[in-house]
Amino acid sequence: MDPKTPASRVKVEEKLFQNRYLVDAGRPHITVRPHDTPSRALRSLVHACPAGCYAENEKGQVEITADGCMECGTCRVVTAKTGEIEWNYPRGGFGVLYKFG
Repeated sequence: MDPKTPASRVKVEEKLFQNRYLVDAGRPHITVRPHDTPSRALRSLVHACPAGCYAENEKGQVEITADGCMECGTCRVVTAKTGEIEWNYPRGGFGVLYKFG
């Protein structure tokens, strides 16, 4: 197959599926601080998070489900000035387990 044809390209979602996650139930390493109206930066995480961990609820607040987090730090960088998230490294042995490095 020609590597330039669309049929031979691997989608990002397929590569991400190769990673495994050991969820630390009840102890998420990322939390969104309580807010009434999210900042523009926090709201942008709904689209900017490569793992799709952020979502906007019916009240317009941003929530996180950290179970599939790749620990890339995008949310830390995007909300560095607003301080709307609290990010800590997962406890030893928990979090993302990369298959390819």
